[in-house]
Amino acid sequence: MSIVTVQLGQCGNQIGHEVFSALCSDSRGTHGLCSKEENESYQDSCMERFFCEEESGVPAARAVLVDMEPKVISQTLSMAASSGHWKYSSHSHFCQKQGSGNNWANGYSVHGPRHKEAIMDLVQKEAEKCDRLGGFFTIMSMAGGTGSGLGAFVTQCLRDAFPTSFILNHVIWPYGTGEVIVQNYNSVLTLSHLYHSSDALLVHENDVIHKICAQLMNIKQISFRDVNQVIAHQLGSVFQPTHTAGGGSGYSRNPLGDLLEPLVPHPEFRLLGLRNIPQMPESSLAYSTFSWPGLIKHLRQILIAKAQMEEGIDWQVRPPHPGSSIPSTNKPLHFNTSIANLVILRGKDVHGVDLGSFQDPSLYTSWLNPQDAFSAWKTPRAFNKYEKSAALVSNSQFLLKPLDSIVGKAWNMFASKAYLHQYTKFGIQEEDFLDCFTTLEQVISSYTNL
Repeated sequence: MSIVTVQLGQCGNQIGHEVFSALCSDSRGTHGLCSKEENESYQDSCMERFFCEEESGVPAARAVLVDMEPKVISQTLSMAASSGHWKYSSHSHFCQKQGSGNNWANGYSVHGPRHKEAIMDLVQKEAEKCDRLGGFFTIMSMAGGTGSGLGAFVTQCLRDAFPTSFILNHVIWPYGTGEVIVQNYNSVLTLSHLYHSSDALLVHENDVIHKICAQLMNIKQISFRDVNQVIAHQLGSVFQPTHTAGGGSGYSRNPLGDLLEPLVPHPEFRLLGLRNIPQMPESSLAYSTFSWPGLIKHLRQILIAKAQMEEGIDWQVRPPHPGSSIPSTNKPLHFNTSIANLVILRGKDVHGVDLGSFQDPSLYTSWLNPQDAFSAWKTPRAFNKYEKSAALVSNSQFLLKPLDSIVGKAWNMFASKAYLHQYTKFGIQEEDFLDCFTTLEQVISSYTNL
């Protein structure tokens, strides 16, 4: 099945480009460390998922690019074409001459309705090129105006036009000390709207990725491109083909469905966090060896201690003892309770790896059977030059603190009516804000009480 990616705004288009570059270079790589047949079926599966064959012989990304100013899209198109290995279709982008000015309401209430037909027309054409449409993957930031406001509008249109398709929104959480004064407003409006129309939100926090660039990748002067490449690597580690538990010998047929079905068992819980190990500069790979038990041990501790990466994990955090009837308010302070987790293993000797430690009932909320709450995907095909690598997609309390913080900051501004006139002039009223706060307060409360 194929996935249509919708890249929205400057951030969405720049990340989208890095994602397709990473997928293409990984699937073309000879570093698979697996049999020739395995490698070929992996390549075919990746191509069907993310690219379509064009007459020129250069695969074209199954993507629609949307932005309200032309500069980033034209850069993205030419960078892809100059790679020689993949490109964007010549008629799959939509841009205008003026941006949304970091105003969510402008993107949502003005640009969205005005350009709905043109944008949805491109999406429809892209969807029709798929033999079997598996769903939509949108990439957007929450802080600005186009990605967030127009992104929320387009997601609603996707839901209306494709009621039975899976929709996964990939959302970039702004820096805590961001450069957009109204980013907390924009974020609250985006999250609450997506919560109503998306199947799940897969979140990357800029602050966390920045730390990975500094501490694990040893990059001295970190650019947006560095950050985006780490994000693309992590997304690739989830979306490249794998064998799912019940999938027989072939690669998973329905990537979005296989991801969302086990991870989002209840509509109140749609926030997914992503962690990936190991991560290091390419120059260090040759000198590093990893064992599966070591990687699994680290990944599990990252999960239960809400760690952001494999460096600086708090090893003191332990799950509560099974059978102890501690009310959820008295759980160990930093312990992260999960609803559902998916672990994805890629590389050498994956099939003998013991994942029993992730099936421990004390990691999960009591209302789901631990057998249903944990899934594993594996492939002997190595990813992106890493001999062994593991990814974790987790529906847990990973995002509780950042969500609480962003809603708190937005509420403080709202209480003093700061900058509200910029939104009301585009038709977003105070009641709309209050509805959004109510939605997110409910999400915070649900995750807190796990």
